[in-house]
Amino acid sequence: MLTITEAPIMKLSLGPLQYFWSRERTLAFYREAVQWPVDIIYLGETVCSKRRELTTRDWIALAEELAAHGKQVVLSSLALIEAESELSVLHRLIDHDLFWIEANDMSAVQLCREKIVPFVAGPSLNVYNHRALAMLVEDGLRRWVPGVEQGRELIKELREATDADGQAMPELEVIAWGRLPLSYSARCFTARSLDIAKDQCQFRCIDYPDGLRLTTREDQAFLRINGIQIQGEEITDLGPELPELRTLGVDILRLYPQVNGMKEVVTHFDLARHSPTAPPRIGMRNGYWYGEPGMRMSARQND
Repeated sequence: MLTITEAPIMKLSLGPLQYFWSRERTLAFYREAVQWPVDIIYLGETVCSKRRELTTRDWIALAEELAAHGKQVVLSSLALIEAESELSVLHRLIDHDLFWIEANDMSAVQLCREKIVPFVAGPSLNVYNHRALAMLVEDGLRRWVPGVEQGRELIKELREATDADGQAMPELEVIAWGRLPLSYSARCFTARSLDIAKDQCQFRCIDYPDGLRLTTREDQAFLRINGIQIQGEEITDLGPELPELRTLGVDILRLYPQVNGMKEVVTHFDLARHSPTAPPRIGMRNGYWYGEPGMRMSARQND
């Protein structure tokens, strides 16, 4: 295992935009992000196919623009594919074979395998052992993003098992910043909370550019509602764990976009990845990383 001083500098990625922003806000965000010290940018809709401020053609055009500035671009798929029209969009993304695909649903894995397109296994795929990972590598997997509940012990065990089998570990990308995507459902939680039908949702997600806060009866912030997705309330931060991430062989730190202060977040992690010492925590402690109950992470920020 490489020591901290010997390990290569970890890359930074901007994960796919989880929220529904206006066309103008989205394009402005990425045209600013192209100047940031991120190596990889994920583009596309992962939550709800009704979010069409940008069309598939728009996402591909933006991908080409960012790639021309030297960024590696990955086109992300939906985490829950339910309709033939959603498969058609996926086909168009994959047929544009200049970019890798982030497969967030096994339908995307199948199509990438059939069309021999390299893909990233997103955090909504269920990969819990090295045998499953090896099968995906045979299908074209180049990078793995563990699910939010998969902490250091599982990653360590999986890497050791892969090494023991004499297999090469794909690139490892860990969610280092952002609200964690906890679950997806066919039901739209935002529409339900506003007492409107899902099919007549009026695209109200656009009113909540960082999600809709859900509180307990005691008025304690608990979760974020984001269309059919439920997120944790807290913005988790694995910055102080960077020395441990290096030791585990993590290649890429994923930073999820947020509506404000993203440039400062990227700068913070860029400085941290070039330093041998751990940075201070500017978000919340991620309890899942330590195998703890999720609710405990908001109660223990800096320990």
